[in-house]
Amino acid sequence: MTTSFAHKLGQGGYGDVYRGNLPDGREIAVKMLKGTEGDGEEFLNEVASISRTSHVNIVTLLGFCLQGSKRALLYEYMPNGSLERYTFGSNSTEGEDTLSWDKLFDIVIGIARGLEYLHTGCNTRIVHFDIKPQNILLDQEFCPKISDFGLAKLCRQKESKISIGGMRGTIGYIAPEVFSRNYGAVSSKSDVYSYGMVILEMVGARKQINVSTDNSSMYFPQWLYDNFDQFCGATACEISSGTTELVRKMIIVGLWCIQFIPADRPSMSKVLEMLESNTMDLQLPPKAF
Repeated sequence: MTTSFAHKLGQGGYGDVYRGNLPDGREIAVKMLKGTEGDGEEFLNEVASISRTSHVNIVTLLGFCLQGSKRALLYEYMPNGSLERYTFGSNSTEGEDTLSWDKLFDIVIGIARGLEYLHTGCNTRIVHFDIKPQNILLDQEFCPKISDFGLAKLCRQKESKISIGGMRGTIGYIAPEVFSRNYGAVSSKSDVYSYGMVILEMVGARKQINVSTDNSSMYFPQWLYDNFDQFCGATACEISSGTTELVRKMIIVGLWCIQFIPADRPSMSKVLEMLESNTMDLQLPPKAF
């Protein structure tokens, strides 16, 4: 299918991804999992998780291959790659890989809908545990699709707290309670935190702000909170007032999502409600850094 792994699309912590074609000609992405000497729990977990899903903002698993220690997952091919390529590269605001604020806002909405579905819409509730730009794929129309369910945790529909062994996720996006239970119980709110960090990074990368060069002790969400009006005012000078409202909304929602205490974060259903509401109805959360 991959013509002897001729076209490598990328690589991650769990394996390399190659471009291929099904016998009927459809393009696919084939993820070859590495480090599969064990009993294949992670592999079966990903297959079990994603085979339970069907949503426009969740990547479609087309099949899998299992032969001895060789394990592969076959996904629909996403021609525009991952979100990281468009918002976190060394591009300029005029670069060909830069998306408009309107398009970024559409992506923010799409990711939220995908997460809401995982948390409340599946037959089996799923907490992803590794929401980050590299795991948000973009199709031909830049519709975002959540991918990479290797760390996902399945739980009963009415279960709110989740028992996990050890830490899981990617540094910079992991919710505090996954590090230390002193912050609260691990739940779907852990994905909400990661989602908030992705939003705030999208805002900062689009404006090419790197506060660490000015003050290494200042972390970006804190800088954004402290300079909210100044940041939005500078943005308003460059773009239309309507788009400025979208930027304000993204920042406010992102800051609510990264509250340290899980109970203080909104659910993904509430996040969607906030994103679709009037900006004037939204208030900045208490400072929580």
